[in-house]
Amino acid sequence: MTDQVLEVQQLTKHFPVTKGFLKRTTGRVLAVDGVSFAIHRGQTFGLVGESGCGKTTLGRCVLQTIRPSSGRIIFEGKETFYDEKTRPKSLSSRMQVIFQDPYNSLNPRHRISDIISEPLVIQGNLRRKEIRERLESLYEMIGLEKEMGDRYPHMLSGGQQQRICIARAMIVQPSFVVCDEPVASLDVSIRAQILNLLKSLQKQLGVSYLFISHDLSVVHYVSDTVAVMYLGKIVEISPKSELYENPLHSYTRALLSAIPVPDPAMEKVRKRMIVEGEVPSALNVPSGCRFHPRCPDVKKACALEEPELREVKPGHWVACHDIKGF
Repeated sequence: MTDQVLEVQQLTKHFPVTKGFLKRTTGRVLAVDGVSFAIHRGQTFGLVGESGCGKTTLGRCVLQTIRPSSGRIIFEGKETFYDEKTRPKSLSSRMQVIFQDPYNSLNPRHRISDIISEPLVIQGNLRRKEIRERLESLYEMIGLEKEMGDRYPHMLSGGQQQRICIARAMIVQPSFVVCDEPVASLDVSIRAQILNLLKSLQKQLGVSYLFISHDLSVVHYVSDTVAVMYLGKIVEISPKSELYENPLHSYTRALLSAIPVPDPAMEKVRKRMIVEGEVPSALNVPSGCRFHPRCPDVKKACALEEPELREVKPGHWVACHDIKGF
């Protein structure tokens, strides 16, 4: 068995823009444009970036819920292909997702026990007694009482609802889970509990995560490796400690400078990196480096030539013409 649970090679997803009665294609939205990375077993790969940069679209392509435009997705040593009619049961049992909004991802007409056990019922591999036993052991793992199984989603708090979503994903014992902003809609007091639960389940079950978020502080807490995405491209990939201590891309430094520091004295004297302007449209991306219209360190070559994602240190990849700190 390979150490990599998932490998993505030059993945692209372009959405056509049509116009008129004949729906002629007038352009393409470059949601994901040539993205490559790998996730190792039992580790968390954090994917961070501003809203609209293509994070969720990338996650959906990996899950095979939408068809990629091009590229390869290799899961557990085998290349996966999108099937418009049905998603293979073998893929569903090994690859799961946790959504951002727990309430809207739960069926309000079903009891909690039915919601969690539904994936096992669909798989059809276990008897009713075996499903009940696995359900009871999972209640204990996620920190919920068995009596909650008779309740409905609206009777639970937001944190409890997200625990149900996590349990539903974990009950089929997957090897890989896409966590799409799993704590973004929760109160700050609840976020740490959910993050600790995800880390605990990872330790017990050996599951790998693709953790999608716009919050760098959350990503720092849960991730082993972090990738920074901007306008459909990954601009930097690095082990967590290296990225936060020595960010090389200007966009990464700008994101890190926006994280509040709990020490008022340090917060008052530290220098922030301000990025001006708005994120360009994915329908009309800038030439060369896509960040160059907003980059404070822009050079002449940045507008002419797109930088290649290259390894400048062991495990540290960056796409920039002017690398500082190296």
